[in-house]
Amino acid sequence: MKFTFVFVLTLLLSYPTLAQSLTGKELLEKAIAYHDPDGRWATFNDAFTVVMTRPDNPQRESRITINLPEEYFSLKAERDTIATQYIIDKSDCQMFYQGESIDAAAAQSVDMSCERGTMYQNYYTYLYGLPMKLRDRGTNINHPVEKKEFQGKQYLVLKATYDAAVGNDVWYFYFHPETYAMEIYQFYKTDDNGQVIPDSGEYILLSEEATVNGIKMLKVRAWYYNQDDKYLATDTLVEE
Repeated sequence: MKFTFVFVLTLLLSYPTLAQSLTGKELLEKAIAYHDPDGRWATFNDAFTVVMTRPDNPQRESRITINLPEEYFSLKAERDTIATQYIIDKSDCQMFYQGESIDAAAAQSVDMSCERGTMYQNYYTYLYGLPMKLRDRGTNINHPVEKKEFQGKQYLVLKATYDAAVGNDVWYFYFHPETYAMEIYQFYKTDDNGQVIPDSGEYILLSEEATVNGIKMLKVRAWYYNQDDKYLATDTLVEE
């Protein structure tokens, strides 16, 4: 019993040192091993449904198809009685409104565009491809791994910045200190000098998991403003 107590105490005392000894890339690889143990993201080809709920707004249901090898993306969304769809097939863009194909001029009148379709492609591929997307070119992983408390829980925190051609936001990813599961991410905007704007950006609380094509994706994502903790919306991945 005495040996067990001393052993556990030693682990508790040494934990901060062990956390600090991890480099950013080592923590990232451990997180990827948890979420994508068989390395399937690079050849991801599947579809899933996400339901967004917002205060005082009708819910939006989105059917998302991502085929990375074929560079194909489709987003079919329904809110109230309005149905829209974007298809990005390599460099080709198609748009549909209420099931009918529309050109750029008609799309503009209903607040659609191929630029917006590409934005959705990047958005959904990034968020549902985390943490694997942090291996992408243009992503800069800071080597010191921080140990932080967030809402009463301890996390190992990875900081990521991006080349100017990729983006200007600064992101923080919070991982469970034992399993390396991703549980929170947070981003801040930067000013013209590249400095973080403290009251900007949002944080996203992640809960539950859904396995899609062998990958442990986060099922529930609840969005809040950094500035005042105001709740924005929740995205829920619907298991099939």
